[in-house]
This record gives sequence, C-alpha cells and structure tokens, in this order.
Amino acid sequence: MPERTPQPKHRRRSPSSTSPSASPDNRDKVKAGLRPVAPTKAETALLPAFPGLSPDHIHVPKTEAECKAATDEICAAGIAGFDTEAKPTFRVGEKSGGPHVVQLALTDKAFILQLHRGPCQKMAAEVIASKQVLKVGFGLKNDRGQIRSRLGIPLNHELDLDQIFRKLGYRGQIGVRGAMGALLKLSFPKSKAITTSNWAAPDLSLRQLLYSANDAFAALKIMEALQQEGHLQLEPSAWK
Repeated sequence: MPERTPQPKHRRRSPSSTSPSASPDNRDKVKAGLRPVAPTKAETALLPAFPGLSPDHIHVPKTEAECKAATDEICAAGIAGFDTEAKPTFRVGEKSGGPHVVQLALTDKAFILQLHRGPCQKMAAEVIASKQVLKVGFGLKNDRGQIRSRLGIPLNHELDLDQIFRKLGYRGQIGVRGAMGALLKLSFPKSKAITTSNWAAPDLSLRQLLYSANDAFAALKIMEALQQEGHLQLEPSAWK
C-alpha cells in the first residue's frame, strides 16, 4: 500500500480575507497521493509567451489628480492584480527600505506607483489598506512585511494564489512562472537583471515597467483562469 501523502497545512485567514476553495476533484487527487507537478523553468521556456500588457496600457501616475483618477478606477473595479518591488540588497544586514514600487493591474491596464512620489504613496496606502478592493498576487507574505515596515499599514483583503495552488496539490510556492505554465500553458520569463535592478530609481526603465506591470497583470489572469476551470470560488463579500 503506498504511503499517504500528508495534507498541506492551511493558514488561518483573517475576517478580511477571501475564502477560496479548491475543487472536490483536486482534493480527492491530493488525498490519493496523486499530486500535480509544476513545469520546470526549462519546460516553461518552450511554451508560447504570455502576451501581457503593451507599454500603451501601462500608466505611471505622478500628480495628485492622476492618482485620484487611478484610485477611483481601481475601487470601481473592486479587484486588482497586485505586486511590489524593492531595491535589492547585496550586503549582510543591509535593509532595502522597500517597497519602492507598487503595481496594480486591471483587466486591460496596469498602474505603476513609485513611492518616492507623495501622491503615489498616498494612493498605494489607500488601496492596500482598503477592505473593498481585493488584491490578488503570489507570495504576499513578503510584501505584507515590507508594507507594514514602510507604510505602517496592513495588507487588507488579499488573495495569495500560492495558497490556492497548494490546495490543488502543488507543493511549496509555485509562483507566477510555474502557475502560468501549469494552468495557461504559457511561458512567463523572468530576467534576473530586471528583478535585481534599482527599483528606487527616480524614473523606471521601459523593461522595468513592462516586467512590473505584467507581474501583477499575470496574477489577475491566472485568478480568472482558476475561476473558469472551477478551481476557485470567492465569497460574494470579495466583490463588494
């Protein structure tokens, strides 16, 4: 008789969190010890590329008026792909002081907020603390700690897709690249030169803008695919 695979432990959710659930079919597979396996980096490199957002659909608000318009649009949508970026550290004990950039994506565009700009930091804090806007992303535990450290606020009403994939039987942290390959059969390359670039720069390069916007946009598209395939159900409160 094969050994039973232990069930993954689930983190207790706060009242402001959503309550997603994996489909019964996948829970049965996990109980039977038949766990799905995410494609490797080499395997996803052979897949068609995720199309993502073009530069024309990436907005970098700077003024108070631009931030107010962006906030209104995100609040009206009630849900956004979410991620943050911080200047990397290279010395032991060095602190980055991040996040330096907050990304919020809707179904057809993304907003890149550079927090050294006062109006952008105010906008980011408002959306991050909001219990009416669902923030969808991967590996949000790290983001939560940096947000509290820099902005002094909690990350409210979030959906960490890594938790959904664990409920589907995947081990560990699948991340956007693995999830994109497993679910959408598309590649999502991540350049180390970009991920470790200076996110605290006064102005971001086009490559930084494309990477950061599509990281958040991809999370939203993966969430939509999980819903369409019946793997994810959100309580009605998630859409208020």
